[in-house]
Parts: sequence; C-alpha cells; structure tokens
Amino acid sequence: MAKQSGKQRITVSIYGQQYTVVGEEPPAHVKEVAHIVDHKMREIRKRNPYLDTTRLAVLTAVNIVDDYMKLLKENERLNEKVNQERTTGDE
Repeated sequence: MAKQSGKQRITVSIYGQQYTVVGEEPPAHVKEVAHIVDHKMREIRKRNPYLDTTRLAVLTAVNIVDDYMKLLKENERLNEKVNQERTTGDE
C-alpha cells in the first residue's frame, strides 16, 4: 500500500454510525475498508437479527480476522511453492 505523506482525517459511515479515521492511508482506501466492515456487519446481522451492536461488532471482527488469517496462510503456502519451484527449476 502506498502511503501519502501526512495524516489525514476522513469521516466514514459504518452500520449507521459516523466515524472519523485519522491516518496516512489515502481516503479511497479508508472508505473501502469502512465499506467492507459495514457490509460484513450487515451480512452477519441478517443471519443473527437479535445481536446487540457490541456483539455484532465483535463477531464481525472475528470473521474478518478469520478471513485475514486464511489469506496469510494461503500467501505463505504460495510463497513456499514459488520458492520450491525456484530451487528445483520448475516453472
């Protein structure tokens, strides 16, 4: 991720609440992250309509970290495959 110099403030909406995010990432990136979190919260809410907002947020975080960990493992597996192919000369 290319970072712009200097911190920026951007307001995003997640699950009907406004949040001001301060950081160095481009506004488009922050908006995309907020959109993904909002979408995931709404997806989980459809399956669990009686969750309070705090539990919904925690379950959303757990689901997102689960996805992240799966991607890390897949990335590690692919890196190992590439390194193995480099050492054996396979392509």
